[in-house]
Amino acid sequence: MKNKKNREHKNTIEKRMAAACILLVFSAVLTLMAGKIPGMAEWYATHIYPVIVSTLGRISGIFSFSLSELCLYVGIVLLLGTLIHAIVLAARTKAGGAVMLKWASGVFLTASVLLFLYVTNCGINYRRISFSEKSGIQTSQYTAEDLKRVCLRLTEEVNARAGKVERDDSGVMKLSGPEKEAAVNTMNQLGTRYPAMAGYYPQPKGLLLSQILSYQSLTGIYLPFTVEANYNKDMTDYNIPFTACHELSHLRGFMQEEEANFIAFLACKDAQREDFQYSGYLMGWIYSMNALYKVDYEAWKEVRPLLAERVEADLESNSQFWAKYEGTLSEVSNKVNDTYLKVNGQSDGVQSYDRMVDLIVAYYQGN
Repeated sequence: MKNKKNREHKNTIEKRMAAACILLVFSAVLTLMAGKIPGMAEWYATHIYPVIVSTLGRISGIFSFSLSELCLYVGIVLLLGTLIHAIVLAARTKAGGAVMLKWASGVFLTASVLLFLYVTNCGINYRRISFSEKSGIQTSQYTAEDLKRVCLRLTEEVNARAGKVERDDSGVMKLSGPEKEAAVNTMNQLGTRYPAMAGYYPQPKGLLLSQILSYQSLTGIYLPFTVEANYNKDMTDYNIPFTACHELSHLRGFMQEEEANFIAFLACKDAQREDFQYSGYLMGWIYSMNALYKVDYEAWKEVRPLLAERVEADLESNSQFWAKYEGTLSEVSNKVNDTYLKVNGQSDGVQSYDRMVDLIVAYYQGN
């Protein structure tokens, strides 16, 4: 009986290890091909990835909640539960080593599946042609004066909408209606102007435990394992339309963060709803003004007072929200995100989000 059990454990371990190794090899080969074969990533992003989004994305879209979030919590419970079970079983039998190896092989296989899903649903797309290149928007060197002109234009756009959005008793902007369907409609509208953005979009989802993102200083996250665009539903409302569109842009295969930011800006500024327009212009204003502050403080001092007074309530509310979550965890998360982006070819790391300003300046210089 003991030998039979040992053989069963051994067979299970061998099968799991073999399957895991095959997935790891496929993941490595696909990653290398995307980086070394010209055009491969672009072909994949335009022919294979859309099929994944329209199938897996539709399945996960059936659920009103984030399927990835649920899987995370269930996975943690299963990991701890099966570990405790394996330890108890190992202590009760003489085949303790085989039992623990069987448990470890299951964890290894699960990790291999997740890595494969990451590569096929996200990793390859980091090597595709950029949205700006496909849309004929080319960045170039620009002066502080050029940036100042853009900031002035954005200030006018923000001010023009600041009095049109709904506000609560504290004067802080609040969304005028449900944001999920509106975000999809906004992205579909963008797809009529930019063919690269046309396609199926599942509704973005606010995480049930958005505090997890808040403690990591994250406004949203794209989860490739279930092809879902998730956002932090607890943050100040003006962030939500822009963030939802940012995460949805990843479902068209554009993974570079400055590109996703720029796409969200383009989508929101021409949206049908004024709260979406306000969100896009205000986020573009914040990024652009931060850039102007760094390169020409005197110019920044000229532009900053021009912002409408009612907008200050939104900025203050946002600052107070994120201040509650500052600490070691947010710092560690920022470093992890920085490393992740650099590994995926974004040499600027988390600073790549700010490079959206280069694209905004190029866009306005061409219009």
